[in-house]
Amino acid sequence: MSDRILSLTPTGSRAASAPRRRSGKFAALADNWLPRLVLSPTIILSLVFVYGFIGLTAYLSLTNSRLMPNYEFSGFNQYQALFGLDRWWTAAANLGIFGGLFIVLCLVIGLFMAILLDQKIRAEGALRAVYLYPMALSFIVTGAAWKWILNPGLGLEKLMHDWGFANFTFDWLVNSDMAIYTVVIAGVWQSSGFVMALFLAGLRGIDDAIIKAAMVDGASLPTIYRRIVIPALRPVFFSVMLVLGHIAIKSFDLVMALTAGGPGTSSDLPAIFMYQFSFTRGQLGLGAASAVMMLATVLAVLVPLMYLETKGTSNGR
Repeated sequence: MSDRILSLTPTGSRAASAPRRRSGKFAALADNWLPRLVLSPTIILSLVFVYGFIGLTAYLSLTNSRLMPNYEFSGFNQYQALFGLDRWWTAAANLGIFGGLFIVLCLVIGLFMAILLDQKIRAEGALRAVYLYPMALSFIVTGAAWKWILNPGLGLEKLMHDWGFANFTFDWLVNSDMAIYTVVIAGVWQSSGFVMALFLAGLRGIDDAIIKAAMVDGASLPTIYRRIVIPALRPVFFSVMLVLGHIAIKSFDLVMALTAGGPGTSSDLPAIFMYQFSFTRGQLGLGAASAVMMLATVLAVLVPLMYLETKGTSNGR
């Protein structure tokens, strides 16, 4: 009885709460520092191997590095040489053609397929798997497959000739004026299913009550999608354009497998330009300058999109 009375005294309660207070401080300290300790290796590696090498590449673009790095500062000579090369401007123009058509066609086709699948059609799961299957392939495989399909002596043109259409021609792969469009075809084929999946997820996240209310008011289905559903997909458009823009700017393996930048340099892209001048022609500084320009292109796409998205979000609030 006396022990029980002592345990109920203020002194006993303070003694019992002291370990509890210490354990609470330890738990708070662990909650505060444990995530930092877990994430610190990833952050350090990212700073060194991503941003560190970006900084190194930017510095090498300001040197006269040839086969090996030369760390003596030389100003903007490499950029002057880069902008004086016709091949660089050909690669930049091809990137504009490929990037513009690639992004627009993937958006249109992906959104169209997502709207069709959103109608609760039969075998939706099978169709979704078929549309997504190309994304499971690497761009090397895609380029090799389309190189065979578009080869005039082996693929589509030969097939049509065998079927009796002797006047049918489709020689884009060996036509210097049309070769870049074969890259567009292969890229759109591979990425449209991925865009469809993103749009379909966005469509499934829209409240059905809004659509039903519009239908009760007499709005047709095309009007509902044009005035209500598609504007509600603005965040998805932002994400899709960001991903597609990044894919277009860094495209290398698809072009190398499909056309290797040819015929000549007619389907050359900045990524191929950077690789060849850096590692096969021994002009590391010039290749670094082209890589910095590719990064600037990424930022030129990213910054306006982020500004428009954040501005639209703040206005929505």
